[in-house]
Amino acid sequence: MNKQTFSDLARRDTERHLLVAVDESDNSKRAVMYLADFFGDNKDVFITLLSIIPQPSEDYFNSEAERAKWLKDKKKKMEKIMTGYKEILTDAGFKENQLETRLSVRQCVSIGDAILEEQAKLRCCIVVVGRRGLTHNEEFVFGSTSNKILHHAKNCAVMVVE
Repeated sequence: MNKQTFSDLARRDTERHLLVAVDESDNSKRAVMYLADFFGDNKDVFITLLSIIPQPSEDYFNSEAERAKWLKDKKKKMEKIMTGYKEILTDAGFKENQLETRLSVRQCVSIGDAILEEQAKLRCCIVVVGRRGLTHNEEFVFGSTSNKILHHAKNCAVMVVE
């Protein structure tokens, strides 16, 4: 049995490891399809599909049971979407050992910061995100995850797929 696994962090420093931040949007699907097309035949590329579900505040729900149900439903929906994204990548030629999925439910002020924290932990050399295409006014009010990652990423490249 090979002692090195895909999750072996020391091994990742020498690999082409991409972190793809995804959600249920068409932009995320486009980013995954772009990677499938661009890297599908490359056996040295490893991809982690990451989805972050912000921990919802208790104030949004009438009870803890309602909150727990919302989280369970959200996780189930995202797991199904990530399975579809993984199929896109395997159909393009990626092997199972080249792919990993991570679904993180956590408190976070900014999704961009949470993605960058995961990038630092996993030592990925490229962070890939889809761009929502916000107007300047929308971006000012809501903030842009891709813009935050572009300006705050360290020790990695950033790929924004539009």
